Amino acid sequence: MPASSATAGSPMEGRLLLTNVKPVSFGPNAPSSSIDILIDADGKIAEFGPSLNVQGDVRRVDGKGAWISPGWVDLHTHIWHGGTDISVRPQLCGAERGVTTIVDAGSAGEANFHGFREYIIDPARERIKAFLNLGSIGLVACNRVSELSDIKSIDIDRTVACVNENRDHIVGLKVRASHVITGSWGVTPVKVGKKLAKILKIPMMVHVGEPPALYDEVLEILGPGDIITHCFNGKVGSSIIEDDDLFELAARCAGEGIRLDIGHGGASFSFRVAEVAIQRGLLPFSISTDIHLRSLNFAVWDLGTTMSKLLSVGMPFDKVVEAVTISPASAINLPTENLLSVGTRADFTIFELADSDLTVIDSMGYEARLDKLFEPHWAVLGNEPIAASRYQPVKPETSGAIAPYSYR
Repeated sequence: MPASSATAGSPMEGRLLLTNVKPVSFGPNAPSSSIDILIDADGKIAEFGPSLNVQGDVRRVDGKGAWISPGWVDLHTHIWHGGTDISVRPQLCGAERGVTTIVDAGSAGEANFHGFREYIIDPARERIKAFLNLGSIGLVACNRVSELSDIKSIDIDRTVACVNENRDHIVGLKVRASHVITGSWGVTPVKVGKKLAKILKIPMMVHVGEPPALYDEVLEILGPGDIITHCFNGKVGSSIIEDDDLFELAARCAGEGIRLDIGHGGASFSFRVAEVAIQRGLLPFSISTDIHLRSLNFAVWDLGTTMSKLLSVGMPFDKVVEAVTISPASAINLPTENLLSVGTRADFTIFELADSDLTVIDSMGYEARLDKLFEPHWAVLGNEPIAASRYQPVKPETSGAIAPYSYR
């Protein structure tokens, strides 16, 4: 696909020219046809428009008619590699997959966030943000050692201090509300987390799964700006299409500003739930992978593949792109306006929507064939173009997959 005279990953100097790219998700005043974008040596947009006549030394990336959007944001990942037993290296799911902002969803708690910051956030070329786990130890030994077994798992004073000392990196609190984590403690950790989030004036992301706590109970506690992740899971007692009252509650809460996030993961996305919800008019606010070592080679692979799954069950193209750009950016207080304006630092993903016959599975093990795929080709960070592609598992783990799910 695109070729460039730049060497991906090497230190960049001078100007960069992106040619023949079609803007999407930049707002109503953005150009609607193919343009060129000139980025100066400081990584800021210097000029854009059709067929720019740029003189002098400049590195070029030929978009060949591909789409260009604000940089993709993955709102739910686990990248505290070495600090937890499930986290992947950020390089596996970042710029080389078209993702320019990676958000870790609770891998670190207050007791070990300093290590996450020093060893993962600071060295990364991508922007990395984090939801701080309410449990002090975070996901050190995920599901084998619960981070929220009882009130002794939470140090309120240290959690508040950790957020206040790291507000440039921490964007909210994360609570996992399911019985495999909290046991008989139920919804109480969500209440404690919400109290702290109010004090700190930050949102909370809540994982919903096997009850208790009940999805319904969690929604009643949250408010505008908070996030439900795993919103289209297919677990008994936590699926929004098995209970009309829950569906209506979820739709009402979404209308009032609670954000529904996909959080695909290894156990938390159902083709059927997503298709029915979208047909009934309930679209997710954001699309995220919940990528970790147990989902990477199984159902998830990467953000582009996850986006393609939502497209396949009826989510419109423009809404899919919004759900990985301006929507998640707004959830973590990143700029969402004037992203294609002179003087703005360049942060883009160049991608195409390619024909496909790829067979994939959801977290329930159901197979589906995708006829369209979001294929990232470049991540652009300032004046650095980074070649990107979808993740290709050496041996996809689809053993035990259930017969194809008919969603057409």
